Amino acid sequence: MNSNRTNNAPKAKVKRIGKPPYVIDRSKLHRFNSKNTVFDRVMWDSSWKGYKQMYDEKVIDIIANGKPGYSRVDFALAHASWIVHDAFEGGFSWKKIKLYGTPAATIGIDWTKTKHEIDDPCKMSTFTKRAANLFGASLVGICKLNRDWLYADVDIPEKFENVIVMAVEMDADGIATSPAAPAAAATGAGYSKMAFILAGMGEFIRNLGYEAIQCGNDTALSIPLAIDAGLGQLGRNGLLITPQYGPRVRLCKIFTDLPLGPDKPIEFGVKEFCEECKLCAQQCKAVAISMDNEPNFQATCRSNNPGALKWYVDVERCYLYWCQNGMDCSTCIKVCPYNIASARKAKVTPKEFWNVF
Repeated sequence: MNSNRTNNAPKAKVKRIGKPPYVIDRSKLHRFNSKNTVFDRVMWDSSWKGYKQMYDEKVIDIIANGKPGYSRVDFALAHASWIVHDAFEGGFSWKKIKLYGTPAATIGIDWTKTKHEIDDPCKMSTFTKRAANLFGASLVGICKLNRDWLYADVDIPEKFENVIVMAVEMDADGIATSPAAPAAAATGAGYSKMAFILAGMGEFIRNLGYEAIQCGNDTALSIPLAIDAGLGQLGRNGLLITPQYGPRVRLCKIFTDLPLGPDKPIEFGVKEFCEECKLCAQQCKAVAISMDNEPNFQATCRSNNPGALKWYVDVERCYLYWCQNGMDCSTCIKVCPYNIASARKAKVTPKEFWNVF
């Protein structure tokens, strides 16, 4: 392994390309059924060790051990961070969100009755991206919907041709404490921010007279859509690598019939860097990330979707480590040189995380 390339942050020279930088084997690729995600399999798949195991089962015992980053305060923050994502149903609506009150600014106006005429889809893309930035999206890209990435158990009407893909930056210091609870809080906060962004963007589109389907991890595979929309490339750790934040983002998307001009995919050498780096695989406590020099088409477990040339992550091992840890883990994000290039620190102790003021 070339230690210089691993220790020094890679310099991203981004170029726009004509087609997404991934290789597909059409004989193996199929639409993934969402019931095979590792989280769904916990509830129904008795054939694997994680069946009926919840990763919060050991939390009380973990807190009692007194390990830094695993206190009652740390877990209180981690669990609180998910509240908007888990409680705000409107964040993932496919229809206009029902209001508990009537905002004075829109009394008597039903914006959904007429469509705003759009002569220039590319200009509308500019407006759309600015709106997403206003609501909190760190990165925004637009692509045409490749239906290979829809879950097999989901049906989306043909009129939904465009996808707005948004990335939400996660707190750098929080992620840098991984696998401790502040990192889980950074993840949860990313998902809760996602719900607000989706709600705002969905209503923006509906107020123009068009339709919006707001999605988090549901409905379709987010990472290939993000690649199609020009937000980044796939890394060894199975995550989207962005030039701006590395893998330290959460993804959400909106399917819409709003006329938009798509972005081109990008390439900045992620595959070549990951071939030599391997730091995420070396640091993975679950031993879930491949150490192979080259990517391949060989899936490692039922929760992988075969057919793409990549390093397949054994997410079963990943989930079982979460059960030991009492919460999710972000170490493969923390140690990624593409993340370190944009973070304040490569590593932050839980004490340092709390003592920022």
